[in-house]
Amino acid sequence: MGFNGFTQDDFNVFTIDGLEPRMDAIITNIRPKLEYLGNHFSPILSIASGEELHAHVAKHARRTINPPNDTWVAFAANPRGYKMVPHFQIGLWETHLFIWFAVIYECQGKQSIGETFLENLSKIHQSIPGHFVWSQDHTKPDATKHSSLSKDELAASFQRLKDIKKAEILCGCHFDRDTVTKMGPSELLKEIDDVFRQILPLYKLS
Repeated sequence: MGFNGFTQDDFNVFTIDGLEPRMDAIITNIRPKLEYLGNHFSPILSIASGEELHAHVAKHARRTINPPNDTWVAFAANPRGYKMVPHFQIGLWETHLFIWFAVIYECQGKQSIGETFLENLSKIHQSIPGHFVWSQDHTKPDATKHSSLSKDELAASFQRLKDIKKAEILCGCHFDRDTVTKMGPSELLKEIDDVFRQILPLYKLS
């Protein structure tokens, strides 16, 4: 399959009621596109990071009642899974496309990642573009713009990652659905590539 970008129908999948109907729409409409992005970016991210990264398309297999509100493809050095290691993600909520560097609550070694980020606080604060966003919870769609965070606030989120078992940190970019649906496929691939290059230093630090 070629990649033709994302449509309004793709984002509207998350308004479909019921687990089975929504999962059917995700599998039919969105999953082939995520698989394409997985195949496209795995080698690019592998070369850029210096280690082999494997694509993992979300299966939502544990769900029995509630339909998923977002879906994604993750890229991780572990061929069996991504949650236990720092990773990258590309995915959709109903409102936007997200591109993340992510350390989520199952990730091992969060204490040392938090410590390393604190040691590199000034560099991180200066190097992340202002329109990029940070999140401390991958299960929620909202995020905080980098330009609105003071260095102390960023430090507090790194300290939290170090100290609190369930803490998470994500950094990347959100693209509003209307922006995404107006982009041609090659433009969208370039935008995603650009975001990955800006957050790659965080991955290398982790």
